[in-house]
Amino acid sequence: MIRAMTAADANDVLAIYAYGLSTRNATFETRCPDWAEWDRRHHPFCRLVFEQNGRVAGWAALSPMSQRVCYRGVAEISVYVAGDCSGRKIGSRLLDNAIDVSEDNGIWTLFASVFPENEATLRLHLGRGFRRLGVRERIAQLDGVWRDTVILERRSTKVGAD
Repeated sequence: MIRAMTAADANDVLAIYAYGLSTRNATFETRCPDWAEWDRRHHPFCRLVFEQNGRVAGWAALSPMSQRVCYRGVAEISVYVAGDCSGRKIGSRLLDNAIDVSEDNGIWTLFASVFPENEATLRLHLGRGFRRLGVRERIAQLDGVWRDTVILERRSTKVGAD
């Protein structure tokens, strides 16, 4: 079941994020934030969790791309799934719902930055209408190693299409 994330989900959301950090193929972040910091970084809308048997098995959320008003309809999408729940289409269902909710909230462009080694996440996004814009080569270091990121975007067919 996909539902709106609440503050009561904080521990589960952060635990899933911490797992993503540990893989070293999900983000350049190396420290899991506390809930207050996580909350500040994300839009108040489009915070979704996938709940299975009373347990949060994944989440999706949007972060503003910029504080500039002209970019108010552009957001970075994050989708994370618990390590023991991969391969169950949870990410697909979360991303599908996040696209719908983002458009309901006036988002015209979703952006994602993905490590090229994270092939499952690339397939997930490309299968949902994201297009590859290019590769930022050696954009930053993680654990002292230069890493590339693949830049993906999805333009809404409902918002900003006129």
